[in-house]
Amino acid sequence: MSTDEMIGVEELTRSYGENTGIFDVDLSVRRGRVFGVVGPNGAGKTTLLSILAGTRAPASGRVRSRAQRVLFCPDVPDFEPWLTAAEVVELSARMVGAPAGPAEVAGALERVGLAEAADRRNGRFSRGMRQRLGLAAGLVCRPDVLILDEPASGLDPRGRVDVLDLITDLRRECTIILASHLLGDVQRVCDDVAVLVGGRVVHQGPVADIADQGRPNAWYLRIRGRADRLAELLAAEDWVTRASAVEEDCVLLEAVDAAAGESGIPRALVEHDVPLVALHGHQEDLESVFLSLTNRTDR
Repeated sequence: MSTDEMIGVEELTRSYGENTGIFDVDLSVRRGRVFGVVGPNGAGKTTLLSILAGTRAPASGRVRSRAQRVLFCPDVPDFEPWLTAAEVVELSARMVGAPAGPAEVAGALERVGLAEAADRRNGRFSRGMRQRLGLAAGLVCRPDVLILDEPASGLDPRGRVDVLDLITDLRRECTIILASHLLGDVQRVCDDVAVLVGGRVVHQGPVADIADQGRPNAWYLRIRGRADRLAELLAAEDWVTRASAVEEDCVLLEAVDAAAGESGIPRALVEHDVPLVALHGHQEDLESVFLSLTNRTDR
C-alpha cells in the first residue's frame, strides 16, 4: 500500500449470477479523502460498500486496509424503536469501546441537528431523522473510515445542505466512502469518484478529472463587429469544425476538442483584431459525464 492509501481493493468479485454483483473491482481510497461511488441501480454499489465494511465477504480478490475502526451507515438505519436518540448514540459508542459520556452523546447529536430530539424515542422519527441519527451513531464511535450509503437521499433541501457540510467537515477526522445517486451531491463533497456500471469500474479518479471530461468544445462568441465575417475567418482554421453567425454580433464556434478551442479562440481574436464582448461555453456537470460514460459502456 502507498503511504497515503487508507483502503485498497484488488480484483474484488462477488457474483449473484446473471451478471449481477461486482467483478474484478480495483479501487484506491486515500487517507483523509471523501471517495464517492456512483452508478445506476443494480450497478453493485451496495455490494461493494458492504464488502468494504466487512458485512459481506467477496468470492475472490482482497481488501487492504489501514483502518482500525470502520463504521457503515446504511441508507435508512434501523434502531430499536423504544430507544431515545441519546440512548442509540450512547449504545453505539459503548459497543465499540468509544467514550460514551453525556458530553460525547450530546456533541454527536448536535453535529447532526438532533440536539432537541435527544430524549425522543426514535420509532417516531422520519426517514431523514433516522438518517441523521445513524450519522450521529457513527460519529460518536470516532471511526477511521466512515462508509455512507445514500446519506442525503431522504432529507429536505436544508437537511441535505447540513449533511453535506458535515461530510465536508469530517474529512479532517476520518476517511469517508459514500455511495449516492445524487450526482450533484457527489460533485459537491467528494474528492475522488468511481463510476460503477454492471459491477465493473468504468472510471476512477479525482472528481475534477471526470468533470473535466465535460469541458466544452463549443462556444458562443459575442463580439463588436460583424459575426458573419468572423465566422468566415474562423471556418478556415484547421482546429475549427464549425463556425456560423447566429446573430449579427454572435458566432457559434465548434472546435475539434476543448484544448484546441481554449488556445485557438484568443489567438484568432487577436490575429483578426476582433474585440470580444462575451464568451460562453457549455460546461457539463458530473451527471452529464456520468450518463456519457454509462451509455458508452452499454453499447
